[in-house]
Amino acid sequence: MNYFQGAFLGVLQGLTEFLPVSSSGHLALFEHLFGFKEPSLFFNVMVHFGTLLAVILYFWRDLVGIVLDSIVGIIELAKGEKWSDVVFKNPKLKLFLLILIASIPTGLMGFFLKDFFEGLFSSLVAVGFAFWITTLLMWLTQFIPEGNKDENKTGIFPAFIIGIFQGIAITPGISRSGATISAALYFGINRQLAARFSFLMAIPAILGATLLEFKDVLSSGESLPFLGPVLLGTVLAAIVGYLSIRFLIKVLNQGIFHRFAYYTLAVGAVCFVVSIFGK
Repeated sequence: MNYFQGAFLGVLQGLTEFLPVSSSGHLALFEHLFGFKEPSLFFNVMVHFGTLLAVILYFWRDLVGIVLDSIVGIIELAKGEKWSDVVFKNPKLKLFLLILIASIPTGLMGFFLKDFFEGLFSSLVAVGFAFWITTLLMWLTQFIPEGNKDENKTGIFPAFIIGIFQGIAITPGISRSGATISAALYFGINRQLAARFSFLMAIPAILGATLLEFKDVLSSGESLPFLGPVLLGTVLAAIVGYLSIRFLIKVLNQGIFHRFAYYTLAVGAVCFVVSIFGK
């Protein structure tokens, strides 16, 4: 891997990991269009680490609040205080619970169905359909009245369903952020929380995927690539990922989130055209 490849893949990861356009779907398309080969496992681990840093840096205040409110809340619950009183005084504790609930189906689906979903990578027709599923999910959000539910008004069931949507997004072509934000909006969750919840619940998902890939690196025995391009890709993935989060939240707050659907519609169409005429 040279520096140009490392930079290109780092920027691609930073853009497509958080914008609702599916990073794995783009990799599948590029493989068919340009004979692009998936980078080494070690490079994948590092660029995922870069995007993980982007989320942590952007939402560090929320993360600190979650940790502090959770510690204080657990202590107060242990002393016998009522759940409703504890959550009222420590609002981030409820957010932590919702993230935990959402992570359960994501983790189970990632562990048991990862190979099945990623097996679709070789079928550009399947990837095209997945892009169009993302398109439909986002396009329909424009018809939903703006929600007013914050973390205190959001129940366990919506969090669990949003976690299922995140698990399904293992499929190449289905965007994780597109699916989870759309699902949150369908449940009447306000735009601010929909974005925060989507990205905060991405932290355990990305961390889990990174650890699994790191385990594969250790067991594969593959030699480490030249570290210069890897480090460049990691830094760029973090920087571009941070900017992508900022841009997506701005778009969501403006109420034009559904416009990403036009892009995924076009990419899905390209997948079908390439699958038919690209052989």
